[in-house]
Amino acid sequence: MLKGKNKNALIIPLLAVLSGFIVGAVLMLVFGYNPIQNYVNLFAGAFGDVYSVSETLRNMTPLLLTGLGFAVSSKAGFFNIGGPGQYLMGWFGSVVFALHFHDLPGIVLIIGSILCGALCGAIWSGIAGVLRAFFGTSEVISTIMLNYIALYYVNHAIKTWLAPKGSDSSPNIPKKASLCTDFLQNLTHGSTFHWGFFLAILCAFAVWFYFNKTCSGFEVRSVGMNPSASRYAGMNVKKTIIVAMIISGILAGLAGALDGIGNYQNISVSNSTPSVGFDGMAVALLAGENPIGMLFSALLFSALQIGGLSISVLSTTPSEIVNVVMASIIFFVGIKYAFEMLIKKGVIKKGAKAKEADNQ
Repeated sequence: MLKGKNKNALIIPLLAVLSGFIVGAVLMLVFGYNPIQNYVNLFAGAFGDVYSVSETLRNMTPLLLTGLGFAVSSKAGFFNIGGPGQYLMGWFGSVVFALHFHDLPGIVLIIGSILCGALCGAIWSGIAGVLRAFFGTSEVISTIMLNYIALYYVNHAIKTWLAPKGSDSSPNIPKKASLCTDFLQNLTHGSTFHWGFFLAILCAFAVWFYFNKTCSGFEVRSVGMNPSASRYAGMNVKKTIIVAMIISGILAGLAGALDGIGNYQNISVSNSTPSVGFDGMAVALLAGENPIGMLFSALLFSALQIGGLSISVLSTTPSEIVNVVMASIIFFVGIKYAFEMLIKKGVIKKGAKAKEADNQ
């Protein structure tokens, strides 16, 4: 049975999710929409058939990886909000590799593209890590700036080097470099589900193993809890900061790479940084930065995003209501201390009643 902190770690996210859905339902009622029917449509759109489930799982892949990346840096005590830029650099790196080394055998091309994307994400995050470790620069400011630098650099590179004249998109990668195969498309009724999903699942367990079973993971957590004590214990704090940020960038870059050669098959000019990097933060926060818990929170947010498209298709309710639900969930996660207080009071009351029963 779950006890103490472990019990609260499970109950609080569930309460947050339930509260978010209630807020969404109340808003629908206020504006004259049917919340029950809309939620039925939402979950049918996310899990109603093989195609829907496959799209939900595919959309879950970058959410999980960017969430894992945010969790690694957060465990080290840093608020890395550079996920969008790292994701974008990973996407760009994977597509560039696939296009420029198209003569390589298929499996080599896929592995090289994935590694190139992960490396680009690592470099982009590592810049902020070095600035923090050696110059004390706020990682919040540096990662925000790096997000925009990534956006404008990638847009310039696409227009200048990759896209045909007059186009805003690069050519599609060779079919042999794609993670989305005919076998998976036939199996999932023509969805965009790809092999990257399984790699993302492996990454979740790898991050859990890293934090709980390795010396480096222990050092990251120690630095996050108390840098001064860690330094006194002989740990290289600067090295640990950089390592944590690089791993964070690898995971976000990997998310971009898997989307690049698995979902999009090319890269286009964008008007803004990808929202998936920020959505990954929400995934990590809901799961309490637990890598295994993020499997479920990423699935939930993916279901809301994919299923939310069905709401506006099957009714007059605007799909933006899903964004309200997602934001409400994160809000209630943010005020978890209120839930903890309520749970504590409930436990105290139960304990007092039990003592009264014993006395009688």
